[in-house]
Amino acid sequence: METTNDAPSRGGVEFENPPAKRQKVDATSKTSEELGKTANGGIGEEVKSSDRANNGSLAARTDYRKGEAPIKPEYLVLTNGSATQTQSFDDDAAESSTLLESGSKAAHVGNDDRKGKKEKKRGQNKSRQFGSWGDKIQLCRSRANRDEHSPAECPFGEKCRLAHDLRKYLNEGKQDDLATFDGKCPVWDIRGICPAGWKCRFVGSHSRELDREDGTKELVLLKDEEKMTRAGISVDGDGEIDIYNTISLQAKRDLSRRNIQTAKADAFAGWAEKWSKDLDQKNKSGGRHADDEMDEDQNGSKTDPSNTTATAKDDILDNRASYVSPPFLPSEKRRLYYGPDTPILAPLTTQGNLPFRRLCVSLGAQITWSEMAMALPLIQGETSEWALLKAHASETAAPQLSDPSRAEAAHAGYSHASDMRFGAQLAANKPWLAYKATEIVSTLCPQLRAIDLNCGCPIDLVYRAGAGSGLLDTPAKLEKMLRGMNAVSGAVPISAKIRMGTRNDAPSADKLVERLVLGGRDARDAGLGASGVAAIALHGRSRQQRYTKLADWSYISEIGSLIARVSEKQDAASDTVREVDDRHRPSGSKVFFVGNGDVYSHADYYEHLAKGRVDAVMVARGALIKPWIFEEIAQQQYLDKSASERLAYIEQFVRNGLECWGSDEMGVGTTRRFLLEWLSFSCRYVPIGILERLPPKINERPPQYRGRNELETLLASDNYKDWIKIRYVTPNPSELGS
Repeated sequence: METTNDAPSRGGVEFENPPAKRQKVDATSKTSEELGKTANGGIGEEVKSSDRANNGSLAARTDYRKGEAPIKPEYLVLTNGSATQTQSFDDDAAESSTLLESGSKAAHVGNDDRKGKKEKKRGQNKSRQFGSWGDKIQLCRSRANRDEHSPAECPFGEKCRLAHDLRKYLNEGKQDDLATFDGKCPVWDIRGICPAGWKCRFVGSHSRELDREDGTKELVLLKDEEKMTRAGISVDGDGEIDIYNTISLQAKRDLSRRNIQTAKADAFAGWAEKWSKDLDQKNKSGGRHADDEMDEDQNGSKTDPSNTTATAKDDILDNRASYVSPPFLPSEKRRLYYGPDTPILAPLTTQGNLPFRRLCVSLGAQITWSEMAMALPLIQGETSEWALLKAHASETAAPQLSDPSRAEAAHAGYSHASDMRFGAQLAANKPWLAYKATEIVSTLCPQLRAIDLNCGCPIDLVYRAGAGSGLLDTPAKLEKMLRGMNAVSGAVPISAKIRMGTRNDAPSADKLVERLVLGGRDARDAGLGASGVAAIALHGRSRQQRYTKLADWSYISEIGSLIARVSEKQDAASDTVREVDDRHRPSGSKVFFVGNGDVYSHADYYEHLAKGRVDAVMVARGALIKPWIFEEIAQQQYLDKSASERLAYIEQFVRNGLECWGSDEMGVGTTRRFLLEWLSFSCRYVPIGILERLPPKINERPPQYRGRNELETLLASDNYKDWIKIRYVTPNPSELGS
């Protein structure tokens, strides 16, 4: 690496360029502390003593711009005497580019109807491209996990195009071993055997060259049987430890060949289609539209279901007489619990991967959700999509409640012992896709707390295909999808995550929530009642708003009050012609309500619990920026994490990633890629100790500043080159204050 003569160094490492937020201090770029000094004949601007507080620090600033984080003056980097603004972050561009460029999802969402139109790219990620990783020479599987003189028989024989010469592969086709973790394989340290075998980027730590009695030398892989026994691994080392919801290769093949039948989904889809056609026919002849879910009189005012006129009752009874019941009723569902002691990690595009969720669980997250998985590739058996539904053992354990017995007493039928943390989120634009995916997932993935339908994804391609937030514009179809998912999911409860609406000026969540809790008018008339959702999560923004402006928690509070009123309305319908079968209602007849949006501290969390009329609160970007927010919630206090502690979280994520994706070239590349994705969020964190006021706000961006030490400054940089340098900076405990 070429360096300039005046490049700063630390720990024997020279930096190619100064970090973005660690600008070189010269005549035009100085910290406020240095402006008050003229040491060594410097050109710093003198600061009057009256401008300093009694403790010797600079007086607090009062000239903050809107949306600017209040950094203490002594940490600011000034240009020409004023604070320099940093680059803003575009979460919309980050999410859409990640979803559409990083995998195969775009092909399964829908066709882009804007042919010939080239959309202008926005945001800091517009030039980002994902490369590929792999060895220069590909080693055959028959050699990858075997000793040099004991290879397995290659099924392709002489026709095999992969390398069979182990020494040639190690010398010419594989990159040098990594020095990270002192060159020791983190997977082997836990398992006692490394599934990557000779492909491992740490293979030198678990292989040896032995001298045989015949004078030959043999390369062998090492095994630690004690560690293998402790980890519950067989002698051959097959399988993934502590990973659940994995499906076999044969099951994926059967899905791709349509050999796995979905009898329930097919039967319900056929019934739902016939019922919809019959309703359309009746509504056309009767002058009433099936999608009209509100009970209104001719003047437009809502009527009480219990005060139905005799004629209307006769019409309802006639409809029920001609009504054909569904082919089967929903099964008894596992009861859920949401409360103040169950902070939820939201479904996160790309970064909601297993290694990151595992890190958040270790820090106190009690409920986790998978990334959004598209229904069609799941049905087709695509490996990349099924990988999203894998869960770590820590996610299959029951959430840690402050008083499990109280939760069980308050919610009849809830069993804490049978509860778990992890749920799967699906996205679909057609009812039959949602039915099939739900039946398959609930059958093949036994470790699921619930299945959630994504009704809030704002990405254009998803929305235009009618999935995600596109479902908010079709409430009748959404109700039909949730009702069918509830019917085919077995004991797994169904939930929905929605937004306020699709447009800023027309929030529609109130009508939608009422429909989901009570059921549409046609469903109520037929005796079906509610859609069966066990929980509804509301993000306090519209689809048009994306992630701009603040989440509207006052609207979330209104919806919370609405759900309480709707529940009373449901009770009022008892012992009337509109009373429905209890088997169509959610478990325990209670629909939990969860709020989501801009939760960045324990102060935000508990304020929303107190004022938002919600059962629980969901954390999204706040967890990406500082995953220890769950620790803050548990301890109900701010935690000023040192740079060394934050570096330890990064190390833990890397270890989790190598265990999940493998320690070979592909696994290392995947771990690096998702690490950089996470660092693009975590670099936004401003340490509590350098803020002038609390609480911190997620929408506030700091001006350029110096950290309290070199490592903290590097962690605050938004330049990926600085993130790479983090590994070369050895934390000094005394300097880092840890």
